[in-house]
Amino acid sequence: MTDTRQAAGAAPPRAWVWIRWLLPVAGLVTLTGYFGPWIDHPVAGLVILGLDLGEYVKFLPAIRGGQVTLWREGFYLPLAATALAGSLLAFRDELRYSWPVRALLLAAAIAAALNMLPPAWTPQRMMTPEFQQQSAAIGLALAAIAFSPFLALLPRRVTAIALALLCLLAAAVPVWQFVQVLPDINVLYNKPQLPGRGLYLCVAGLLLLGGVALWFGWARPAPKTSQ
Repeated sequence: MTDTRQAAGAAPPRAWVWIRWLLPVAGLVTLTGYFGPWIDHPVAGLVILGLDLGEYVKFLPAIRGGQVTLWREGFYLPLAATALAGSLLAFRDELRYSWPVRALLLAAAIAAALNMLPPAWTPQRMMTPEFQQQSAAIGLALAAIAFSPFLALLPRRVTAIALALLCLLAAAVPVWQFVQVLPDINVLYNKPQLPGRGLYLCVAGLLLLGGVALWFGWARPAPKTSQ
């Protein structure tokens, strides 16, 4: 009888072990890449992190002169994706995370959200038109963290699709914009620069996170422990 029930609809327990641990690992890889070098350089002061790009691009001549138009806030999409992933997944019954793991997921989500703040920020500065989108993104991310137990009640496939689409957007937009400004960076450095390992790690983490999210959405329900 037990074998029949499992064959009819239950996922192998091992599949759910992979899902529940690959999701936080993918988020960690994403953040490691985002906080890593997107432009590497032997001189520490010339290293550009993924985190720096949202502010750095404002000072590039091509941006200031209007030759290249970017959505500056798009460079913060990896932070938004990882923050919302933690909020959406921490309390999912299917994942059966322990309270320490939930706390770590939400702490990482808070850290990701707060890193969208600009340097030397003030409440007044965050209300200016330049930073309104960042303020909205931070507010949304923190609200999602506060309501994460309720977000866990969303249909599993809705959560999976939303997270996968956000991860795809977060992987594509910053990289495309980085490629757009790379020629200007090459001029400033007076030497062609290659994308650093941080970019590749960040993209790999986001694609893994989105892919595992879809696996989570379409995996057969985990078997319930018999009493």
